[in-house]
Amino acid sequence: MILLVASNKDKASLNIAEQLITNHHFRKASRKFLGNPVYSREMPNGETSELIFINQEPVNSQHLPLPKSLRLLIFLSRHKSESGRPTLSVHTPGNLGEASLGGLPRKVSISPASAMKEALIAMKKAQEEMNLEYEVSYECTHHGPSLNVPTMFVELGSSPNQWADSDAAEAVARGALAAASIEKTYPTVLGIGGPHYNAKFTKKALTREIAFGHIIPKYAIESLDERMLKQCVERTVESVQKAILDWKGIRGADKKSLLEILRKVNLEFEKI
Repeated sequence: MILLVASNKDKASLNIAEQLITNHHFRKASRKFLGNPVYSREMPNGETSELIFINQEPVNSQHLPLPKSLRLLIFLSRHKSESGRPTLSVHTPGNLGEASLGGLPRKVSISPASAMKEALIAMKKAQEEMNLEYEVSYECTHHGPSLNVPTMFVELGSSPNQWADSDAAEAVARGALAAASIEKTYPTVLGIGGPHYNAKFTKKALTREIAFGHIIPKYAIESLDERMLKQCVERTVESVQKAILDWKGIRGADKKSLLEILRKVNLEFEKI
């Protein structure tokens, strides 16, 4: 089973859910989840996807009563940034350091790299088809929850104007559906370095047969250790083949220690 999760406290989340119900054949089921309606449809791969609604913010969903048969969890969410730039994004949740916004300290969710790549491709295609003035991007691994199931966020941002944009919400809905419909896996890598939104990694995923799982940004490398790096590798659905380093996006003071950690965990790496 695949769950798509919308939040009643999140305007963008409800907008994305509305597109799924209106445009993508999700039908109301007889049961409820936490007192809220459930919508369901069969995916092209024959798997059932359910759209559920929660009453808390997605980042605070550490203790959701999830079904044991769950294969993939997709949160539909707003994205907020000080810049307010229009953005369609995807990432795995979890905390590389302290739990400042939900989840558990130094615990990341399991990253569904191939599903995230499919979402990224679908959102980019929709952005081009609808001439949306939005950036399409990976985000780094950040915020809660920290879950033991493959988990991803598809997000619409970054201000109230974008959260209410039905066309942009439709693009994110298509990304969520592409992730839920995945039938193939891609060679998978770990991304390290660069900013919160990594344009280099995004371009690489959009133009090559490669998928990124966890992405560790420049600002988190200083506190990165062998244990955390191993966790990011091990908590990825696919086998991580190597690390891709945004070399110019890594502070000089951190480069030597990073390479030492990579060698200790015996992970190959490529500088770009």
